[in-house]
Amino acid sequence: MPEIAPLDIPDDPKLAQNITHFARALRRAGLPIGTGRVIDAIRAVQAAGFTDKRDFYWTLHACFVNRPEHRLVFGQVFRLYWRDPRYVEHMMAMMLPAIRGVQEERVAQAAEKRAAEALLDGVRPELPEDVSRGDDEEKTLIDVDSSMTMSSEERLRSLDFEQMSTQEVARAKRMLARLTLPIKPIPSRRGQASQRGTRIDWRRTLRASMRMGGELHHISRLKPRPRWPNLVVLCDISGSMSQYSRIILHFLHTVANARGQGWARVHAFTFGTRLTNITRHLQHRDVDAALAAAGAEAQDWEGGTRIGACLHSFNRDWSRRVMGQGAVVLLITDGLDRDDPDELGREMERLHLSARRLIWLNPLLRWQGFAPRARGIAAMLPHVDSFRAGHSIASLEDLAQVISRTEDVGEKARLLAALST
Repeated sequence: MPEIAPLDIPDDPKLAQNITHFARALRRAGLPIGTGRVIDAIRAVQAAGFTDKRDFYWTLHACFVNRPEHRLVFGQVFRLYWRDPRYVEHMMAMMLPAIRGVQEERVAQAAEKRAAEALLDGVRPELPEDVSRGDDEEKTLIDVDSSMTMSSEERLRSLDFEQMSTQEVARAKRMLARLTLPIKPIPSRRGQASQRGTRIDWRRTLRASMRMGGELHHISRLKPRPRWPNLVVLCDISGSMSQYSRIILHFLHTVANARGQGWARVHAFTFGTRLTNITRHLQHRDVDAALAAAGAEAQDWEGGTRIGACLHSFNRDWSRRVMGQGAVVLLITDGLDRDDPDELGREMERLHLSARRLIWLNPLLRWQGFAPRARGIAAMLPHVDSFRAGHSIASLEDLAQVISRTEDVGEKARLLAALST
């Protein structure tokens, strides 16, 4: 058997123990960390030292993170475990049931709830002593009326993707696997035989009359043959959209592999700093293998955003290939772009003219006071047919109900009015 070199433990043995517990918390949060990585992390910290927090952070980051989607989870677990002196109280407060009017409302940051669950695995949060304990004669009782509260599935349906924990993300993916995105067929110029058709099939009628010696006994009729359009999806995978894009791509995999929904083909593209075609990866039946291959293909996950340049690449290289036959386009982005807004407006106009319908899903619409103040959003908004939210399961369910309604504009009219004032 091969001999394993002895591991030199640092001077303070508690540091190695803390790194081990930190690795366990990361594993519970969803990162694939084994014993070998823990040993490498201890050796790396021994070599790099423990004098600077930044060096310590990036040393552990290099040992434990090998995928772009794990960066955010690692950062939150690291902050709660190593940097925040009151992380235990903070996490316990996050895990306690919130009672409106009793505790201050605070929305969890991205991956923060997942990190809290990983660090408090197996720990049951308790109410404070002055509420849960005390003398029998002077007990403080809190009556909670749950008659009007939502069920767990209804709450998950309206929960923001970025605020979901690991278990909630898994449940949301299972719910999205059952969700459909049906589309109505488009009447084409070609016809098919029908007794109640509005057009006369002269060729079939004359052939039938020739068999009867030239006498016309029956007039054959045609009705328009139904034709289903393509679905073209342009999904932003920049840093501000990473959590939303992963779950939405999971939903698109379900749409691409579902039968009987009406779509001829589903074409998917990701963009951040460059455009990537991931259509062939979504054809894998296994969703994990499909998204892993798509993530390996797209090298700009959680990077910057160049919407105008990426739309220019799509309009130049892919528009004529996938936009024929009246394709419906889903543009999934927050619209935060630093490039020239005039160029972005021109590319959006060209995309709009090539599509049968252009629908923009923006997670920023989850905010009640959202206004199109960013230059990129103001340049893109006039060139879409419908502007809708895309931050939760409920928003995707609403999309499935209105995607065939040509009169639906979502929030476009209201925001254009706000933009003109």
